[in-house]
Amino acid sequence: MSGSAAFFDFVKNRRSVYKISSESPIPDEKIEEIVKEAVKHSPTSFNSQSSRAVLLLGEDHKKLWDITLNVLREIVPPENFPVTEAKIKNFAAGHGTVLFFEDQEVIKKLQSTYPIYHDQFPGWSEHANGMLQFVVWTALEAEGLGATLQHYNPLITAKVMSTWNLPTSWSLIAQMPFGKPAAPPSERTYAPIEGERYLVFGKQ
Repeated sequence: MSGSAAFFDFVKNRRSVYKISSESPIPDEKIEEIVKEAVKHSPTSFNSQSSRAVLLLGEDHKKLWDITLNVLREIVPPENFPVTEAKIKNFAAGHGTVLFFEDQEVIKKLQSTYPIYHDQFPGWSEHANGMLQFVVWTALEAEGLGATLQHYNPLITAKVMSTWNLPTSWSLIAQMPFGKPAAPPSERTYAPIEGERYLVFGKQ
């Protein structure tokens, strides 16, 4: 199997898995290695290395989703809350969560150093973080872990920052709860590719 074929096997298998358990097919040390290697090697504009990640395991993982549930309890209408609560408890039932951030101090420095691209750097920063998320997600999938990508920021941002005493320059981008899949993901459908989502010019 060629290198790209093996790579795309992992890409195709990466799915949103909402039903997860606290089990893990790999030790926590391997999960740490995955996240650290992803942070180190995922591309960033101007090699800015602005992306940050926090791995929450054990009670810290559960604490994140307790925080999220309590915040949502204050704003979600009571008649809708049972559905919200069930969803959050599914995430809390997992093995851990990866939090993704962008360091705004790094971005501001780039804006100052390269003023011609001032307005572009925030967007490029988001692109870099998306690539980091994809690398972590796909690597976790390759090891038998299921995950989803969640965005409860900015609702939970202040409590996350204070609970784990994180640098004030870090901006919370996304949350990725993961664990051993407890149910298969839903079927995935695809919109047409040729002529709609993909074009080629100059083909010989």
